[in-house]
Amino acid sequence: MRRRDFTAGLLLAAAMRPAHSQRQEPPRRIGILSPGRSELPDPTFNMLNAFLKGLSELGYTEGKNLVVERQFANGNSDRLRELAAELVGGKPDIIVAISTTAARPARQATSTIPIVVIGMADPVADELVASLARPGGNVTGTTFLGPELVAKRLQLLQEVVPGLSRVAALLHPNAYSERTMAGIRSEIEVAARTLGLQLQLVPAASPDQIAGAFEAMTSARAQALIVMPSPMLFGEYRRIAGAAASSRLPAMGAAREFADFGGLMAYGANQSDLARQTAAHADRILKGAKPAELPVEQPVKFELVINLRTARELGLTVARAFLLVADDVIE
Repeated sequence: MRRRDFTAGLLLAAAMRPAHSQRQEPPRRIGILSPGRSELPDPTFNMLNAFLKGLSELGYTEGKNLVVERQFANGNSDRLRELAAELVGGKPDIIVAISTTAARPARQATSTIPIVVIGMADPVADELVASLARPGGNVTGTTFLGPELVAKRLQLLQEVVPGLSRVAALLHPNAYSERTMAGIRSEIEVAARTLGLQLQLVPAASPDQIAGAFEAMTSARAQALIVMPSPMLFGEYRRIAGAAASSRLPAMGAAREFADFGGLMAYGANQSDLARQTAAHADRILKGAKPAELPVEQPVKFELVINLRTARELGLTVARAFLLVADDVIE
């Protein structure tokens, strides 16, 4: 073969070679900001793993086409602003914030990097978005509809605990904005009056105040407990469920993990499903969509989980009709 023909053949082969073999796309970079811990059994760590699994199902593989930087506050929300600034300094393609607690400092740290939030409470009241349909800024994601479910949880608790008249509500007073917290308090106060229940609001501003909160419930002779929505309290579900068992308090949580850890019941959105659902938002943004135009999505399903073993230990008999409507019964 003549040299000229050989060279022409090489040029033709190069021209026919697929574009992706000539130019490797750089991996996409995301920063994770979590108020929780970096290991199990912290339920927020389960949410992170579910989100990453959702990304994997959409074609992203960490170490190949995806780089992930993780920042964990380990239950200390005061550190989130500093950690958010570190993530912003790394200039990721997007920041993924777990819960409103992480989203607010992330939003304060940047108005340009897209922020995708897993499980916001009330994103409008917390001033993270202009509206659910059109967020309008650099924040979007999913909401677990916190305030609207409070009354339903209290009603379910009353159905299982016969003769219930005094109920305590464990509340993290700074979990969300003042407007959102006012809505949550108003919701449970109205629900308690409607159901004829005497309500005791018991604050716990940090994990080390939980033990004192249970002492206050015992002193007030509470007959049952409802754990209000809060990322901090969510991260402390194992401790709270154990304290409720020691105090012999039938207790209701806002997510199934509470029943998994030994609490009597839980009603709310499945947080792992919500995290996987949020992965689709991140995928769209990585492919060019603007967070301002991506609606905040609501849960597609709420689940009722009851721990029948805990019910027996508390001496409660759960009606068969109630068990039949539960989405999961832990034996």
